[in-house]
Parts: sequence; structure tokens; C-alpha cells
Amino acid sequence: MTIECVTDPLDARLEAYRRARDPAWRRTAGCFVVEGRLLVERLLGGSRFRARSVLATPGAVARLRPFLDAAPDLTVYVAEPAVLHTVLSFTFHRGCLALAERGPELSPATLVAPGGRRCLLVLDRVADPVNVGALVRNARAFGAAGVLCAPGTADPLAPKAVRASAGAVLALPVATLADWPEGLEALRQAGYALVALAPDGAVELRELGGPRPVPARLALLVGAEGAGLDPAARRRADLTVRIAMAPGVDSLNVAVAAAIALHHLARAD
Repeated sequence: MTIECVTDPLDARLEAYRRARDPAWRRTAGCFVVEGRLLVERLLGGSRFRARSVLATPGAVARLRPFLDAAPDLTVYVAEPAVLHTVLSFTFHRGCLALAERGPELSPATLVAPGGRRCLLVLDRVADPVNVGALVRNARAFGAAGVLCAPGTADPLAPKAVRASAGAVLALPVATLADWPEGLEALRQAGYALVALAPDGAVELRELGGPRPVPARLALLVGAEGAGLDPAARRRADLTVRIAMAPGVDSLNVAVAAAIALHHLARAD
């Protein structure tokens, strides 16, 4: 680990941090932002991504020291809070942030591994990065093997998504299913039952694990708020399930609905 003190917000060494709020720049530069001590700890402490550098206050560096010491090639820029606020152009209270390498895009095939019971979560055009982050967090919490994203889904490595995932996106495999919805057929050929979650599903979720067995391999399809699943994707589903709700309630937030479904499937497995 190399520690460099920075006192000038215009210091050239912090140029990447000044530009990191721009999504287009992050894509071109092949990086993403991790904010806050807990998430930086998770980035450094065994995530699937490599940190480029860390920018932190002296106090945050002291608390992060065990993780920083374990990263010998890492550069850590140390600055007072006022410098961080100026560099980031807003008041920043989390004490540290990091730039991490996006790395090569994962192939969907890496998530479709053979053997055992497995569940995948498939996101269809979920445009809100907060929902995407929450969905990845739910998938990890309830034992899903990974998340597949259809085109039009928000970037799982956007800052809001990383925060909402509580770092789950740093550990759980997430890939883009670019061939949509035709690519769902590859899941079926790998032995996955395609189960769509929709408010008007023909079967109640609680029937899975009861009258109906839970498939050994299952891909749970969820759609965007409002629009729901792409009709073409829904037609490819082997089964469409709904969550029973009180009269007068027509839907749930997509992350809440997926959490209920994933929890039920994990218990019924």
C-alpha cells in the first residue's frame, strides 16, 4: 500500500475522482465508484473486483487499515473532509470512497453452472438503479446463484445500485443477457424452469413447495415497475406466479416482491 497526502482539491492525482460522477466517463474508463467505509471494506476484503485507489479522510484510513495493509499494490489518497467535499462537488459524510475496475463482462454461461439446486434472478428492464441494487441484495440474501439482466436494466455498478445492494453486487455474479428474450431458451436447455412473477399470475406462489414441487433449477423473472415483464419474455415462461395480497392492492415494489418470492423458494427448496 502506498499512502499519498493531498491538500489541493485540484491536484492532478484526484482527476479521476473529480470525473467519477459522470456515468459515461466511468464506462469509458472501465471503473465504478464504491462509497463509504463498509462498502470499501467489502471491496477490499474479498470481492470479485479489484480496487484502483482509495480516497479517504485520516480517520477513515485508520479504521480501514487492516484492509488497506492487505492490498500491497493499492494507492491511498488521504485528504481532509473539506478537500473531499470540493472534489466531489457535494457534502460527503462517508469518509472514504474507492475507484474499482469493472473488469471483463461476465458471460451468462458462467452463471449457468451444472449440478445441484440453483436459483437465478432475471431482471427485465428494471430501470431504477436503487431497485436493481435491492434486487441483487435480495438475491444474495436468499441464496440465488446470480443475477441476469436484460438490456434496458440499470447498471448494477452505478453508485446508487452499489449502495442499495449493501455491497452484494461486489460478491454475487451479475451478467447481461444481451440476447433478449431469446436467450432465455439457453436457460431452459440448461435445465432451468422459467418462472415469471406477475400480479396476475395463474398460480399462487405458496403453491410451489406445496401442491407443486419447486423445480431443481429455477430462473425467477421479474419486470420493471409499471410495465412489468416483456410480453415476449412472459410467453416463454413455464409458469407465471403471483403473490397473494389483500383486496384492493394490485402490486408490490419489484424488489419487495422478489424478496418474498426468493425467501419462499429458499424455504421450500
